[in-house]
Amino acid sequence: MKYDLLIRNGVVVDGTGQPGFSADIAVKGDRIAAVGSFDAEAVRKIDARGAIVIPGIIDPHSHADLILPLPPDKQLKLMACKLTQGITTTIIGNCGLGCAPLSGHGTEEMLRAVNAWMTPQPVDWNWRTTGEYLDAMGSNGVALNIATLAPHGPIRMSVMGLSTGEPTKSQLKKMRAMVDNSMRDGALGLSSGLIYPPGMFSSPAELRELAKVVADHDGIYTSHIRGSSETLIPAVEELLVIGRDTGVRVHHSHNEAVGRANWSKIDHVLMMEEQAEREGIRISFDMFPYTAAATMMIAIYPPWALEGGVEALIERLRDAKIRRRIEREIRLKSPAWPPWTEGGWPHNLVRAAGWESIHIGYIDSRKNKRFENRSLSELAEMTGKSPFNAISDLIIEEEGKVSMLIFEVSGERNDRKLLAKYASHRLCAFCSDAEDYGRGLPHPAAYGAFARILSKFVRVDRILSFEEAIRRMTSWPARIFQLKDRGVIRPGAFADLAILDFNNINDRSTYINPRRRATGIRIVVINGTVVLEKGYISPVLHGTILRKDP
Repeated sequence: MKYDLLIRNGVVVDGTGQPGFSADIAVKGDRIAAVGSFDAEAVRKIDARGAIVIPGIIDPHSHADLILPLPPDKQLKLMACKLTQGITTTIIGNCGLGCAPLSGHGTEEMLRAVNAWMTPQPVDWNWRTTGEYLDAMGSNGVALNIATLAPHGPIRMSVMGLSTGEPTKSQLKKMRAMVDNSMRDGALGLSSGLIYPPGMFSSPAELRELAKVVADHDGIYTSHIRGSSETLIPAVEELLVIGRDTGVRVHHSHNEAVGRANWSKIDHVLMMEEQAEREGIRISFDMFPYTAAATMMIAIYPPWALEGGVEALIERLRDAKIRRRIEREIRLKSPAWPPWTEGGWPHNLVRAAGWESIHIGYIDSRKNKRFENRSLSELAEMTGKSPFNAISDLIIEEEGKVSMLIFEVSGERNDRKLLAKYASHRLCAFCSDAEDYGRGLPHPAAYGAFARILSKFVRVDRILSFEEAIRRMTSWPARIFQLKDRGVIRPGAFADLAILDFNNINDRSTYINPRRRATGIRIVVINGTVVLEKGYISPVLHGTILRKDP
């Protein structure tokens, strides 16, 4: 047989956690045809002598939902940071955020405002259902393999807008139907973002009813939980109870503790999740290897101020009396359980981390670019205002299109000791939770998350073996999200592969210079085709859309 691709003389680390072994890998079409020792004819031969061959990395937490509709050249420019880390598959629709499914008058407008921070440039939304969105992405072409969760945000907005309170029976029925249709369209499961509108307005009862639908399809329920600071422990318990009550597989997105007062809770959270697994709850989690997180700046405001969306927030900030109330709550109010009730608050980021630990990631307009990468304390000094008034005025001026980096997440800025507790845990997968939207300063994880795990946590700190780290990047997320024939090197599996030089793999991106590509990845193969070699990225998109089996 003549193969399409033959990789010879490499050390194969197959993604199962087993020790590496010397072998050749033969590829036919988009699948691995054989693994062994042979010299066969092939259209293309690659000598991997001195290098390690691994399965393509699976990033289970991406927010590239509105990068993918871009024209192929623009999409590839922004997704190149994934390929240069060896990522071949990524999962979108996380944290309850996304752009499908949607229905109802005005939903698209609300979604565009909520998603503005993760939108590189406006595109036509020629979809409504999850299936239509995936079809559109497949027709457009995707740089990596793409799978999606059904985000809770668009579903609730389609039925209830950005209002608070419990859904009626009729509204809940519509929401359940939208989840069911998304699962039938190929979504892997349901995601929620319970510190963002409208997820923050949803009760556990609502989420439990939607999770039951997902369980019927043997899908997964992932959650950016209700809070990672004061409410961290009950927020984790809420996720575990949903898993216990419905039987759905549950996944704790980017396990973390925000603010030094809450770092001591990390051990307790891990113990809770271990105990839940022993009780039969199917639980897993992921983490990003940094002590800073990226999200939308409007997340610093209390839930009632966000009811009705970004425009409503801006109108409240223009009202002097309401503005003083918002400032007082940010300064004084400590979140308590239950936070979804009237006046509740899941996560006061300012009280947890402080104005000095919240930095501006990007600003939409050119005139305010000088504030990017500045802390809100620095913003205050530069504008001669209080931190609250400085950022609130900026939110008004920029129409909410401001992102942030928040530090003091699971440790001091340059300390990895607390992160190591997550990284060394057997339930942990690794993720980036970061994108480059082509403006401002992206989180360095967009360019370096997986290289950082291999260089800092494996090679330097030695908290886990190389083989185990690769398992957590490949077959483990594939198992969690039921990605069939991905994440392993064996005959019959899809030919998603990366060839790397372990001693030279390094993350070079920083908070000041985040767009520096990782080093050490020599070659990346997606579905049997070489897409990256010696730093050159093929302009042809070879990813595919992955759908859950019905």
